[in-house]
Amino acid sequence: MSYDRFPQTAIPGYDDKAWEGQDALRVWFAEVGKAKDFTLVVECYPGVGDEVFDLIREAFRPDVTIRSDEVFYEGDEMDTRMRHFLTDDRVRGVMCYGRMEDFANPEMLQATRASVPSRGRTLVYGVGAGLVADPDMLVYCDLARWEIQLRYRAGMPNFRVHNEDEDVLRKVKRGYFVEWRIADKRKMEVFAQIDYLLDSNDAKNPKLVSGDALRKGLRRVAHTPFRLVPYFDPGVWGGQWMKRVCGLDAGAENYAWSFDGVPEENSLYLRFGNVRVEVPAQDLVLFCPVDLLGMGNYCRFGAEFPIRFDFLDTIEGQNLSLQVHPMTEYIRSHHGMTYTQDESYYILDASEDGVVFLGLKEGIDRDEFARDLHVAQSGGPAFPADRYVNQFPARKHDHFLIPAGTVHCSGAGVMVLEISATPYNFTYKLWDWGRLGLDGLPRPIHIDDGLQNIQWDRTTDWVEHNLVNACEVLHEGDDYREEHTGLHELEFIETRRFSGRGVTSHDASGGVHMLNLVEGDSAVIESPDALFEPFVVHYAETFIVPAACGRYTVRPERAGESITFVKAYVRQR
Repeated sequence: MSYDRFPQTAIPGYDDKAWEGQDALRVWFAEVGKAKDFTLVVECYPGVGDEVFDLIREAFRPDVTIRSDEVFYEGDEMDTRMRHFLTDDRVRGVMCYGRMEDFANPEMLQATRASVPSRGRTLVYGVGAGLVADPDMLVYCDLARWEIQLRYRAGMPNFRVHNEDEDVLRKVKRGYFVEWRIADKRKMEVFAQIDYLLDSNDAKNPKLVSGDALRKGLRRVAHTPFRLVPYFDPGVWGGQWMKRVCGLDAGAENYAWSFDGVPEENSLYLRFGNVRVEVPAQDLVLFCPVDLLGMGNYCRFGAEFPIRFDFLDTIEGQNLSLQVHPMTEYIRSHHGMTYTQDESYYILDASEDGVVFLGLKEGIDRDEFARDLHVAQSGGPAFPADRYVNQFPARKHDHFLIPAGTVHCSGAGVMVLEISATPYNFTYKLWDWGRLGLDGLPRPIHIDDGLQNIQWDRTTDWVEHNLVNACEVLHEGDDYREEHTGLHELEFIETRRFSGRGVTSHDASGGVHMLNLVEGDSAVIESPDALFEPFVVHYAETFIVPAACGRYTVRPERAGESITFVKAYVRQR
């Protein structure tokens, strides 16, 4: 298969500014440790392990070591200070817009700062280390969110609490709503001052790159088409399609979903000579928001990537949970989010009996609907989804639009490219077909929240006319065809489908574009103004064209081949 699971961007001119491996880093930090009077500040993203601390301390040989983690509240006190954001729910919280200092003990912070010696070699290490001391050198230890989640599963606790055995979903909730928010904000406060970044995703093979090289690399990515590093995960409803197409482990039971176009969650690979450094793609969004997003999107969303592409695989699998997403006012008032999880299902592939559940049937009784949900969840008869919810046959290249408030789910036998607004942690499951999750626990169900958000007038006739293949041909020529395929007018994302053997012209200067090659072996993205080098993508690969790229073209890599790709962008007012 041609699908590239490890896409990377080469950053020329900095081959001697990156180092790889424990031995190389020991030599490097030992050289730094030759200074007589020197304060080395190593600031860490929450989740970085002590193996990094041990390596640096052994090589640097400090006279004094200070662990910055100790200035933060811990245990029950930390829980108390986060309680408003965490709530009692297993997966839902309230977005924290505070700062890292809000969770530090001010007396402890002041006393620790006063204890930093002015002479000798001092190592200050940990989360928020730069709050404790002014550095002669600042090293930032970064960590990808997917790696953090894997470490949670392996037993790693959250920051400053002893919840090693806690439900993994609750750990992720704590990260998503609080820890990662304040850590990203803190990272950007010091990003321009970082002397070196340490990639700590692989504890056995750390990498180091100079801050100047890192920042140059991110600026380069913001001016060329690029791909994110995808990750894949199994699920109770998972299928077999991604195994074959994406070259995954054939022995795995299934793969349910993949994030391959979610900058908030995915990583970037930057190559400096022979060293490949992994950084969270969110670093790019936060550091180069205007070049990446365009000024219009930046003014509207801030430094936040507004579009999300991901995969949902139920081929030879099971139905997703029957679900609904919150309306904007509800997600704002209950979760602190400024916009909601509008989405759509673009069908990459489907079996003959594949279906999509979408919208309510005509004339249903909402009280009976609610009663049957509660009875089923309480252990009574299974919820009669066929009685209440429409099922539409799903065929390759169908596009089903799902504005918030619409009851929906993918049925078994469907490979979905989900095109949606960025929020992704706000699915109110109404019915999960009586299943347990892979962890052996009932999957979280939010019937009452869901009932408050269902738009009851989205019934069969309206859904058929508004949400099922609401396509319009915009151009029909000998070389290509362009169609508007969505999203619904209630959603802010526009999607276009291009198909044919010719060259198509586009312009991202008004706002970032996200695309996926949904048919054909490969395509080439080129700049008519020679602003970036030709970029090749393959079938099913998601890629991003930053606003700074401006005009670009897409064509089949091989002459005469027909390709089809979907492009999404934010509608400009």
